[in-house]
Amino acid sequence: MTPVIITPKVEAQLLWTSADLELLPDNGNRYEIINGELYVTRAPHWKHQTTCGNFYFELKAWSKITGLGYAAMGAGVIFGDKDDVISDVVWISKERYEILIDQAGQLLGAPDIAIEVLSAGTENERRDREVKLKLYSSRGVLEYWIADWRNKQVQVYRRENGILKLAMTLFISDTLTSPLLPEFACPLVQIFE
Repeated sequence: MTPVIITPKVEAQLLWTSADLELLPDNGNRYEIINGELYVTRAPHWKHQTTCGNFYFELKAWSKITGLGYAAMGAGVIFGDKDDVISDVVWISKERYEILIDQAGQLLGAPDIAIEVLSAGTENERRDREVKLKLYSSRGVLEYWIADWRNKQVQVYRRENGILKLAMTLFISDTLTSPLLPEFACPLVQIFE
């Protein structure tokens, strides 16, 4: 008797691409693709947005004085066809800006600094703390700041030996600095006011 080999039916996983984003409705939701997986989030909490705005304000003011780079809020970052995300805030040096911004104004590579402000919900936190951390690490982001406005703290990840590693956790009484931003010093009380 010939043995019967039973193999489980494997369904091909649907991989989303940047082109698919163009087909999704403009309904106030935020659509991101990481490793071909679609992530959808609703409009964030007021405090989330004011925290983003405060980071943006501080980085923009510093950049304007120094002329060393640019800050943006809600910027799309296209790492590739299957990795297309919207960071809450990014900062990019002048040199990288010239290389990575295309004619359509899209950022086609890693900003120097990516900032995510945590939204409520286990899935949202997992996306920022794990999925985006891996993405930003593998794609060359130099620093990744995860801000938690509820607990008034910031985790700073810095590139070390080719990957992003937790360098420090700062609290409301601390001052945020970065080796990428000479003489930048921002008391966190200004971010979480």
